[in-house]
Amino acid sequence: MLHHEPSGNGTTPPRRPAKRAALVFVLMIALVCGAVAAGILWTAGAKADRELAAHRHQVTATTTGPAKEPPVATRYGTKPQAVAPAVWEQPEHVRRSGNIHVPPRTPQGRAVTIWVDDAGAPARPPGSVADRALTSFSGGTAAAGFVGVTGAGALLLLRRWTEGHRLAAWEHEWEQVEPVWSGRLHRGSGAGDGDG
Repeated sequence: MLHHEPSGNGTTPPRRPAKRAALVFVLMIALVCGAVAAGILWTAGAKADRELAAHRHQVTATTTGPAKEPPVATRYGTKPQAVAPAVWEQPEHVRRSGNIHVPPRTPQGRAVTIWVDDAGAPARPPGSVADRALTSFSGGTAAAGFVGVTGAGALLLLRRWTEGHRLAAWEHEWEQVEPVWSGRLHRGSGAGDGDG
């Protein structure tokens, strides 16, 4: 048909493998970027956790009242926690008091292990390896996805641009070839000869 191009010119067959190769290249770049981002996040997280751990201490607190249930439900997948008044010592022989997080229905007089900072105030614990791994994986996946989508979009735009130029060139060539190929030019010439 008219839309088929000759296969002997060597231009049609390589197009599909070239597109696949370009897509594979983009995916490989995306995976490399994701791995690099995950590595950077892991290293930075490990350094931050080490610095935080140097200023975190575990002490034993004793509740001075029953636990108060949280006013709202905790998120799915997290352990439910209540709040109870308690006392503890940090630094040594320095008595502290305040509200701490405890398991629900913790009674008065229960010993609970808590994390405190250098000043003895309740503080969040250092990050765990699992938390760091999750953060690194999430960041690496996001980076790989961004690079992959951006690269695929660029390939699509380039493909449309090249196809537009190719079709425009084909239309130009067809305008010159069609009168001869369809016989329209010969029919016009024959009619003129008959009149003479």
